[in-house]
Amino acid sequence: MSDSTPQFTPLRSVLYMPSSNERALEKAKSIPCDGLILDLEDAVAPDAKPAAREAACAAVASGEYGRRTVTIRVNGIGTEWHDADLAAASKAGPAAIVVPKVNSAAEVEQLVAAMEAAGAPAHTKLWAMIETPVAILDCLAIARASDRLTAFVLGTNDLVKELYAEHVPGRAPIVPSLHTALLAGRAAGIAVIDGVYNNVKDADGFLAECEQGRQMGFDGKTLIHPGQVEGANEAFAPSAQAVEDASGLIQAWEDGQGSGVVTYNGRMVENLHVESARRTLSIHEAIQALQG
Repeated sequence: MSDSTPQFTPLRSVLYMPSSNERALEKAKSIPCDGLILDLEDAVAPDAKPAAREAACAAVASGEYGRRTVTIRVNGIGTEWHDADLAAASKAGPAAIVVPKVNSAAEVEQLVAAMEAAGAPAHTKLWAMIETPVAILDCLAIARASDRLTAFVLGTNDLVKELYAEHVPGRAPIVPSLHTALLAGRAAGIAVIDGVYNNVKDADGFLAECEQGRQMGFDGKTLIHPGQVEGANEAFAPSAQAVEDASGLIQAWEDGQGSGVVTYNGRMVENLHVESARRTLSIHEAIQALQG
């Protein structure tokens, strides 16, 4: 594989965990998810937020979560807890700080400035939650606002609410919004993570939505229950056949250099196919490294 091929951080399964729940934080150390969002927002009652903030920062500092991408979701801009959350999370130095309801490029700039003022290390990135109509309409500007912004997280529950839409199989009411966020994310070169699936007892519905998300191009899915991790990991990983085909296509391309038309399994091979194959192998190798 070319040295210029981008390296991927697997984000197939990104699990929300309430930081007010000590048992949940301990359990998260053994859950085979690619990423964790230690939550200070929706999953934490108002009177528990200061203690949850301390617990999340301590968890990040512990170094006990292996190769998982560990992030902290702070309370939103304008709430009474936001400034203290952002300052504490910045000092703790997680892989990223997740901010709900980011609505503009100006807010990204404001957040990055606050992170830097609080001493956030260079490795601590910003993940913006895209969950309102105005964010969807301005998501390209949001995605390009700062190099420190490295991921969009779709807040599909809030988006459905804001649109006065309904939760239906196939998500037709919000597919245009999801696609718009994906377009912006890909244009800016950032990760884009799909929203949650609410019914933890509906395994078939969850897997169908994972498949839809993978087909659309999402990097992975945010999750609300550990039981969803295995399905997301499998859905967003290249299949054994895809890895075999990618390796074979690249080999055919390299063997056929300078010979005119190159084919693999009867199909013509062009540069774009090679780039896709290399991306497949990069994702596969990153997943193998995470599991190792």
